[in-house]
Amino acid sequence: GMVSNWTKIPPPLFKKVVIVLIDALRDDFVFGSKGKQFMPYTTQVVEKGTSYSFIAEAKPPTVTMPRIKASSIPGFIDVVVNLNSPALLDDNLIWQAKTAGKRIIFYGDDTWVKLFPKHFVEYDGTTSFFVSDFTEVDDNVTRHLDRVLKREDWDLLILHYLGLDHIGHMTGPNSPLVGPKLREMDNILKKIHISLLSKEEASLPNLLVVCGDHGMSETGSHGGSSEGEVHTPLLFISSAFEKRSAPLAQPEHVQQTDLASTLAIGLGLPISRNSVGNLILPVVGGKTMREQLRFVHLNGFQLSRLLQENTPAYEKDPGYEHFKIAEKSHGNWIKLYLEGNNSEILLNLGKKVLKQYLEALKTLSSSLSKQVAQYDMYSMMVGTVIILEVLLLLLLSVPKALSKRAEFEVPLSPPLFSLLFYLMCLMLCAVHVIVCTSAESLCYFCSMSWLTAVGVMMLISALMCGILSAIAKIFENSRLPPKNPIVSSSNWSEIDVLILAGTVGHVLSLGASSFIEEEHQTWYFLINTLCLVLCQELCRNNFLLKECDPQHSTTMRQNFDSIGETSECKNIDIPAASNSKLGKATSSSEFIKGSDKWISLATPWIILICCRLLRSLNQTGVQWAHRPDFGHWLTSSEHKSELSFLAAVSLLMIFFLVQRRCSLVSKIAMALGLLGVYSYRAAIGNVIFPWQHGGKDISKGITEARFVYVFVLGIVFTGTKDLLKSQVISADSSTKSTGLWEVYSGLVLLAALLFRPHNLPVLVFCLLIQTMMTKYIWIPLKFDAAQITIMHYWFGQAFFYFQGNSNGIATVDISAGFVGLDSYVELPAIFLTAFATYAGPFLWAIHLLCYLTSEVSRNSAAVGHGCFCYALMRSIPVAIYVVLVTGLRYHLFIWSVFSPKLLYEGVHVFITAAVCLCFTAMDQNHSYKVQ
Repeated sequence: GMVSNWTKIPPPLFKKVVIVLIDALRDDFVFGSKGKQFMPYTTQVVEKGTSYSFIAEAKPPTVTMPRIKASSIPGFIDVVVNLNSPALLDDNLIWQAKTAGKRIIFYGDDTWVKLFPKHFVEYDGTTSFFVSDFTEVDDNVTRHLDRVLKREDWDLLILHYLGLDHIGHMTGPNSPLVGPKLREMDNILKKIHISLLSKEEASLPNLLVVCGDHGMSETGSHGGSSEGEVHTPLLFISSAFEKRSAPLAQPEHVQQTDLASTLAIGLGLPISRNSVGNLILPVVGGKTMREQLRFVHLNGFQLSRLLQENTPAYEKDPGYEHFKIAEKSHGNWIKLYLEGNNSEILLNLGKKVLKQYLEALKTLSSSLSKQVAQYDMYSMMVGTVIILEVLLLLLLSVPKALSKRAEFEVPLSPPLFSLLFYLMCLMLCAVHVIVCTSAESLCYFCSMSWLTAVGVMMLISALMCGILSAIAKIFENSRLPPKNPIVSSSNWSEIDVLILAGTVGHVLSLGASSFIEEEHQTWYFLINTLCLVLCQELCRNNFLLKECDPQHSTTMRQNFDSIGETSECKNIDIPAASNSKLGKATSSSEFIKGSDKWISLATPWIILICCRLLRSLNQTGVQWAHRPDFGHWLTSSEHKSELSFLAAVSLLMIFFLVQRRCSLVSKIAMALGLLGVYSYRAAIGNVIFPWQHGGKDISKGITEARFVYVFVLGIVFTGTKDLLKSQVISADSSTKSTGLWEVYSGLVLLAALLFRPHNLPVLVFCLLIQTMMTKYIWIPLKFDAAQITIMHYWFGQAFFYFQGNSNGIATVDISAGFVGLDSYVELPAIFLTAFATYAGPFLWAIHLLCYLTSEVSRNSAAVGHGCFCYALMRSIPVAIYVVLVTGLRYHLFIWSVFSPKLLYEGVHVFITAAVCLCFTAMDQNHSYKVQ
């Protein structure tokens, strides 16, 4: 009977509780030098006042939504849902408070209002997604304060301030805007604290809790697992605590999930069922020993019940065993206590029991945190099977697809009638029924409608039959005597070997978490190696072949003579102006040959230099991300003029590199658009005009950005019009390639608008490398479409990392989604953010399309080959990675390293699908047969 009495909820410890949640508050903003400088009142309370301070550790992914419901561990799907939060159905602290009749008032991020739709007696939600707003978003919270603090009709007040987070996203943690914002927060905390002290009655004290939901990385983002992102300050301030005699040396570390349990006890509520946190003991340290033991017992009881629900063999869990031992000692202690024994012995025994309980709580918490992830294996297996089947089909059709006719045939008619197809369908349906009726846990695939499920089964069976018939065909062909003697494998060039080795090596590296964290190193290494191999090819082409034998050189890819003719039909300018200076000494053609030879030999080295410069622009990855880089130097406030100069030069270079092949109208639009880009960056205060001195008022730059959008749409529209004209009216290849190039230049202009100003050189080097490789490497060396496609793919991947991206969520630049928008509009924001993130791979893919379309005269199947290779290059890593991740699902870093990478790969597959659609639309000789 005694135990059941223990689980009754004790009365509350505090009358009113105010929770101030400051988004993206790092621990060093309060406990470091910034705190002393900008938050004097808070620092004084922490060092000398009646307070307890801790450093709370958040679990990755550090986005806002999972932190709000931080009683259970976040799943990575929360990152995706963070942008659109549905109501919370879990049992949680807010729900418990509402059920107990507490009156809750909330002001701040409207995510709370979506999560808890009917829980607040009064609320005012501000939208959290308009990132370039630093002030209004906080003033909307503060304007209610004076009125609410005077009133008595509430028990829990929650304030969620977003300004600091927005400053972090836009300008980083070391920006000059951070100081004033921290000072503003300090004044608000002072106002609340003084008001709470003045209201106190003798019976129950009030409590002020200050916390951050996540920190920010050195670049100002969050979503990853670096120390700056997962460590946030947590302060409890109340007159119930004893005054500090000496300032504390180093705050203790607690888990962010501990806050929910501690607040539940403080408010006299039951701890929510799914909470995995521990009670933070100092907060109840002023109570009697009997009460303290009762609190920790409550917490242990709730955790052990959660363990029983989640683990079949819970009795063998060390945490559960410890808890049972502690409970026994607690019973003995109560017996002594009730006998009226009040000596020192009782107190010491109590301390011992308390220690036992705390150890049990810690062990229970950690084993529960590991338990929380439950995997829906059946659905995962179905998805993996489909992905692997598609990959196999692609691989089996390589010889056919890369032949002269570029056929990619899916043999559809036989499987529909074959017995095998129906047998497989029946078998899979039977398996489906068995799995879905026996599964205890929720299964996503089982919850789908029957029609969908049968459709998936038929897809799996059809793919399987397709694979079998493809294998059968290969065997048939191998029996027939070959029509032409098959070329021996000795004609593999070094480039082919490198491409194969590089692809295999990269795919294998995805099984290791450190290789994923530092994946940019893999790509940088591969493109550097590629440049060296190209250099060797060029040398062999220019020097060795001429000397050994003339016949060999004609059959090889020796083709500098025709560069003059090819350049005219591809309307690429050749520097012919410089000939006149040389007078009559050399004839122009020889000069072009001579100078081109040397420029082309220098090209790989110039590209290597460009790549080296780009590497030092943005440090990315995890291990060395904190190292100072050129980008940080440029974005710091004292180097604004250098940044402005660099941005202006970059925009000029972009214009010169892109305008070569545009029509006059597009040239003008492009020039005005790039001017608009600069004035947009000047309007939001990133760069300055030379005639501008001192601080100008910073706006959101909406007009300037929309001005640029008009030109982007105009250029893309002109290009599309040309393309349609070439497709419908005349099969004119020059109109077509001009049209494509105009679409491409429109996308370059969009990228220039969305990139941060210090990233504009990435765009310049991207265009420069493309121009040089087209003119001096690909055309003279006559590479085939497959090789050129794979080179484009590799460079695209490398540029993804040159932009400063990584495989962690924190490096996604969300501010790109709000360029030119007044408020958060879902579709444009998602499109712009995705485009800005994947601009590197996307621009290289579109350039590939431009290049291959202009190659059609030489190889009619070029576009088809390119499309197939691009799809294959993307499918291999994704398919293998899905298998690896499924195997590693209990890995320690599954949430912090592998899951974000899976998210990136998924989005990249969508983008690749879009690119392949463009290829298919542009491919004039469609020979996709469906038999």
